[in-house]
Amino acid sequence: YYVTVTDANGCQAVSLYIIKEPLPLTSSIVKTDVRCFGQVELRPGPGVNVLVGANGAGKTSVLEALHVLSHARSFRAGPREALVRRGAPSCHVFAVVEQGGARHRLGLARVAGRWEARCDGVAVQRLEELLRRILVVSFDPGSHALISGGAEERRAFLDWTLFHVEPDFLGLSRRYRRALKQRNALLRSARSTVELDAWDAELAVAGVAVDALRRRWLARWGPRLRDCLDRFLAELGPVELSYVPGWAAGEALDSVLARSRDRDLSRGHTGSGPHRADWHLEFPEAPSREHLSRGQAKLSAMACAMAQAGLLHEVLGYWPIVAVDDLASELDRVHERVVMEFIQGIDAQVLVTGTGVSPGWSEQGIATTTFHVEQGTLTRLL
Repeated sequence: YYVTVTDANGCQAVSLYIIKEPLPLTSSIVKTDVRCFGQVELRPGPGVNVLVGANGAGKTSVLEALHVLSHARSFRAGPREALVRRGAPSCHVFAVVEQGGARHRLGLARVAGRWEARCDGVAVQRLEELLRRILVVSFDPGSHALISGGAEERRAFLDWTLFHVEPDFLGLSRRYRRALKQRNALLRSARSTVELDAWDAELAVAGVAVDALRRRWLARWGPRLRDCLDRFLAELGPVELSYVPGWAAGEALDSVLARSRDRDLSRGHTGSGPHRADWHLEFPEAPSREHLSRGQAKLSAMACAMAQAGLLHEVLGYWPIVAVDDLASELDRVHERVVMEFIQGIDAQVLVTGTGVSPGWSEQGIATTTFHVEQGTLTRLL
């Protein structure tokens, strides 16, 4: 249900209450001054929740707020300040979550160009203290860039997962980025080779460790991904997942850094290492990403997200929230139903948006909780 409060100036604030029973992860989500919304509190039902409304009504913004709480960034392009409702000084997202039997109150605000985070009423100094408490796997119309876009998208996808499942990854990643920053600064200033030798050694040690964690996760993720793609895009044949570490295969990273130093000095940056890593999907019927249609790229990216969610559940013992924006876009009815069948088979809390409720949900026998979104208001439909 929702409550609308109107002040003396005619401005409305809407509270939307959303609860899932039982509570695998989140029991309530509140956002204030995010995009077109004043105050909204969401209360989803168990299983699949469908948010419907016209284009531009704010459906995506509901999912975006949830994603921001889990990632400290939007899945939309643009500056972080674009999240703040026009005329408002800041925006806030709050949630009560259950994780492994423990309940936590989480809050994240964008204030004066910086993030402010709280966990159980206490301000936290590092965002990761909050981000570890809530997992949201998001899929939006731009997610096809995971397949058709640059390597940065795919590295971020991989590293976000490692942040949650590998306790050592964050420290190693920071250690590597620090060494990379120092080495690049030395390359640009052309200082003594003694300092470069020291940072080369540090970069190689941290880089090899980061690479090892990535390889280990990909080895576990690959079989799940193949299973998803066999269901979503069986017509393309069995997929091959390939990984490029960011330097020449079969060579030690420290040797590559030493050999490429003159070239790196001339360019002013480090050309080899895990910061250049990438992974790719190859199908017998579409050997390169240019051979995929936009719909096929979307299904490939969705398979990546669903396989990621499934493996997170296996490792952590609970499902992440799954948020899917505009599911039907660029999918034919056959493939849309295949995805719906897959969603029906998982025990995750799922939020899906669309301009209307697809008949596929009822045709598949999938019970849904439906909400109508319209320019800052959100109403639960009976």
